[in-house]
Amino acid sequence: MTASTSLGRAAVIVASTSAAAGQNPDLTGPEIVAWLRSRGFAVPDPRIVADGCPVGEALREELTAGSRVIITTGGTGVSPTDLTPEQTRPFIDSELPGIIEAIRRRGEAATPFAVLTRGVAGFAGSCFVVNLPGSRGGVRDGLGVLEPLLGHLLAQRSGAGGHGPRG
Repeated sequence: MTASTSLGRAAVIVASTSAAAGQNPDLTGPEIVAWLRSRGFAVPDPRIVADGCPVGEALREELTAGSRVIITTGGTGVSPTDLTPEQTRPFIDSELPGIIEAIRRRGEAATPFAVLTRGVAGFAGSCFVVNLPGSRGGVRDGLGVLEPLLGHLLAQRSGAGGHGPRG
């Protein structure tokens, strides 16, 4: 798909101090990028940053660049360095907690640890932002939840689209 037929820019931010330092491979970012590209978004390669403040800096830069969708992965757990929700929340002006609840429910079917994710989802202006867990299973759960919702969310935020199949 060419940029002229793209749904706009999307970005993937990987919050992983070890991957940013080159100590561990990023296993989730490429999966999210491929998913977004297959849906018609123009997406650069994943941006890998250390946990904490670098996540907020990357979010700010991607919002300034005009991204319509930003998906983060990692930093949503309970370790002292898991600060992705805290870095994301200041940008969100319309929170969508039901999306994170659905991701937790889907993940809980496979592992009780899914309930520990503290991610946030919502709109920063016209950009949809969501924090996915850093595990491959958590990313798949998140993308599964987003699959039927993303197009509708973006259409509604832009003033188009109805209220879904139930009217």
